Amino acid sequence: MNIWQELPKPFLILAPMEGVTDMAFRQVVASAGRPDLFYTEFTNVSSFASEKGRHNALERLRVAPTDAPIIAQIWGKNPDHFSELGHALESLGFSGVDLNFGCPDKNVNRAGGGAAMIKTPELAVECYRRVKASTNLPVSIKTRLGFSFVDEYKTWLPTLLNEHPAALTVHLRTRKEMSKVAAHYELIPEIVKMRAEISPETKLIINGDIKDRAAALALHAQYPEVDGFMIGRGVFQNPYCFTDHIGTREELLRLLNLHLDLYEKMYEDSATYPYEPLKHFFKIYINNFPGASDFRAELMETHSIAEARAVLASHE
Repeated sequence: MNIWQELPKPFLILAPMEGVTDMAFRQVVASAGRPDLFYTEFTNVSSFASEKGRHNALERLRVAPTDAPIIAQIWGKNPDHFSELGHALESLGFSGVDLNFGCPDKNVNRAGGGAAMIKTPELAVECYRRVKASTNLPVSIKTRLGFSFVDEYKTWLPTLLNEHPAALTVHLRTRKEMSKVAAHYELIPEIVKMRAEISPETKLIINGDIKDRAAALALHAQYPEVDGFMIGRGVFQNPYCFTDHIGTREELLRLLNLHLDLYEKMYEDSATYPYEPLKHFFKIYINNFPGASDFRAELMETHSIAEARAVLASHE
C-alpha cells in the first residue's frame, strides 16, 4: 500500500523539527488532534551505518501506536548509508521514507547534508535512487527553493521531479533566507505547473508560514492543485492547530502534564533523562493566558519532571 495514495485532499502533516517532533510530542499532538501524517525527526544515515551510532539512530526512529501512519525522515550524503537505512526502515513500522534535502542547520550543511544537497544535485539524485532501490516503501523528498537564491528552484525542483518521488515537500524559502522572510507563495502556480508537466503522480506539499488548519484550507482554496500542507512552527502557537479548536488554559495544562508523563515513559529504561530539552516546550502550553509569563518563568527554574509537576500543581 502506498500511503500517499490513501490520504485525503488536502492532507495535513506535522513538519519534522529537530528537538521537537520526538515520540513524546507526537503523542501529545495526536491527543490534541492529529494530522493526517506524522514524520520523525531526521536521522543521520551515517550514524545508523556505524556500530557506535546505531543505537542512537534507532532511538530517534522509535514510534508509538498513535503515530501511524508515519514517515521516517533521513539525511546524510553517503549513498551506501542511505541504502542501508532505507532498507532497514521497511521492517520498523514506517509507511514511507523521506529524504531531507532542506535542513538549514549549519552543522548538517557543513557535513554535506540537508540543504547542502541543493549544491550537489548529482549526489542527491544518487542518494534518492539508492534508497528507492533498497525498499518497497514509497520514497519522498523535502527540500527548499534553493540554497542561496530563490531562482535555483527553476533547475533544482525539476531535477527532483525527474526522479518521480512519491511526494515532494517544498519549503518556500531558500536556506539563506531561513525563516526571516515571508514564504514565496507567489511561486506556487509555477511549481504546480512543473509537477504537472514532469511528474503528475508526485504529491505536492507546501511548507512555510502555514500556522493552522484554517490557513491550510484557505491556501488550498487558492491553489487546489496542491495535495497537502505541512505545519511547523504553528504548533508552538497552538498544539490544536490541526483542528479548529483553541485550547483553554485547563486543556493546555493537561497537555503539558501528558507531555511530562510521556517524556518520562520514553526514558523509563534509562537511569537518567535529559531534562533541559523539555523546557523548549513550555512556551507551547504556558502562553496566551493571564499570568502565563510568570508561570512559565517558574517552570524554567525547575530541574526535573518532579519539580515541574510541583509547579503545575501549585497553579491548579
